Amino acid sequence: MHYPAPMQPAPPSTIAPRRVFIETFGCQMNVLDSELVRDQLLALGYRLVPSAADADVVLFNTCAVRATSEQKVLSRLGVMGKRKKERPELVVGMLGCMAERAGADLQRALKHLDVVVGPSELDRLPALLDEVAAGQGQVRALSGHAVRRSRTLDAAMERLEALDQGRLVDPDQASAQRYVRVTRGCNKMCSFCIVPFTRGPETHRDPDAIVDEVRRLVAAGAVEVTLLGQTINHYRHGEVGFAHLLARVHDEVPELPRLRFLTSFPRDFGDDALEVMATRARICPFLHVPAQSGSDRLLKKMNRGYTVEQYLELVRRARSALPQLAIVGDMIVGYPSETDADHEASLELLRDVRYKTVYVFKYSPRPGTVSNARDPDDVPDEVKRARNQQMLSLQHAISLEHHRALVGTAVEVLVEGAAKLDPGDRQGSGEQALVQIARPARTDGVRLTSRTRGDHIVAFHGDAKLVGTLARVRVLRATPLSLSGELI
Repeated sequence: MHYPAPMQPAPPSTIAPRRVFIETFGCQMNVLDSELVRDQLLALGYRLVPSAADADVVLFNTCAVRATSEQKVLSRLGVMGKRKKERPELVVGMLGCMAERAGADLQRALKHLDVVVGPSELDRLPALLDEVAAGQGQVRALSGHAVRRSRTLDAAMERLEALDQGRLVDPDQASAQRYVRVTRGCNKMCSFCIVPFTRGPETHRDPDAIVDEVRRLVAAGAVEVTLLGQTINHYRHGEVGFAHLLARVHDEVPELPRLRFLTSFPRDFGDDALEVMATRARICPFLHVPAQSGSDRLLKKMNRGYTVEQYLELVRRARSALPQLAIVGDMIVGYPSETDADHEASLELLRDVRYKTVYVFKYSPRPGTVSNARDPDDVPDEVKRARNQQMLSLQHAISLEHHRALVGTAVEVLVEGAAKLDPGDRQGSGEQALVQIARPARTDGVRLTSRTRGDHIVAFHGDAKLVGTLARVRVLRATPLSLSGELI
């Protein structure tokens, strides 16, 4: 299938090539969006720089899922306001979910915020930057997803598909780990979640385009590809469901050593997808499947669409099909009306599932969501903090047990880069954390960090030339957060 090329306005001759800095907040989908924005700007003559202080254009790709993420962005914008007084020609832009949610109001309040672009309008960014350079003042492109649900959806999807297809695949720019979008948006309308309002309705890319993109990335040097979607297991394009897509990517791109995907929604995860995972050796035995709560009462208030028993049944089916499966979850503490009994039910779910990792978040109301309008935020912050710490402590103990089972084994790892942190020598407490290590005394290599097929972090000593390759490591030590070993 042919897709139109991305919109490519000529770089403004007055200040080109411009130096651009992009800072990304939030999920892997935002990381991919920033990569696609980077690629379209590089194609137009922009130059990427590593610091906002060195840039002519500063872009913040934002997250609106939690208040803490938005506070970080507001802090950055405050700094940019002071910097722009010193450099009036500096262009400041906000992209992504926070831009869609609050960008128009922020632009009215912050006169130094030149560009605001929602996640469904990123293909328009170069043209908007040109308008700012031409002196047209503040500009923005926000979708208003009620419109995107109308007859304009197909046209919008064509433009966004062009953005995905326009990514750079130059081997000199390649990374060993790449993301490929499978679905955009979400239809699940969980009571607490802002994503359906910022990213719009669920849409699914053509499977031929997905396979072709993976093939091009592998030809450019990708060793591991992660397929992305807010609810990826609900992918459907015509007669092609998620299991069929997963099998196609694996079977039609045999040169790809590792294939993984995220994030999965607990409801309707079929045995067909588990069978594909179990029968395709290069698909990583890994599932990110957020539960959010272990209380049926709260799951109903959250509009999650499943019970704790149904969630546990998925875990049982998954582990039966893939005994080595590593499962990662998300949990919310302090959801409106959460009682001690609800919290204990969530702790019990952790004990039952034995997650490799759980991301724990304190509930924060999100404007525009059902929970914000319907449910008073009635759990005191000190209670949220205490429950957050209790859940993390329990999960650290479970993670340490999980990691200790790998000590003495040989694992395949994808080497990611130089390690800044490394497991300490002590192995006792479930509350033990990563510790800073001194520069290695050895001079024949560096301390490297890597990941297993189950997404375990492993540090080891080796040649820097290993970065971006697969290696074999024997695990020697374990902490709740990572492993340490030696190169075989």
